[in-house]
Amino acid sequence: MHVITEKAIKAACSRYPNAKASLLRWFKAVNNASWQNIIEVRRSYPDADAVQVESKKTVTVFNICRNDYRLVTAIHYNRQKVFVLRFMTHADYSKDTWKDIL
Repeated sequence: MHVITEKAIKAACSRYPNAKASLLRWFKAVNNASWQNIIEVRRSYPDADAVQVESKKTVTVFNICRNDYRLVTAIHYNRQKVFVLRFMTHADYSKDTWKDIL
């Protein structure tokens, strides 16, 4: 998979330094993956969730740094690309306000 963009991951690492190690592990693992569907994603990340947002599109949400943060992505399996859409705290994620802007 190709993560779009590494810049977004670096920005999240700068903003949330305690998540840096977990984010960089995620980035490396995803770059080495070749997932074809959510079932394959869950083999590597059992807690990954496919979530439908207001636009009716499905995003994949990863737990980062145990359960402290959420990384919201759009995975295009056919193109082998993972788009980083948003990184947020678990508290912000729980508010569900992020679903209407994706």
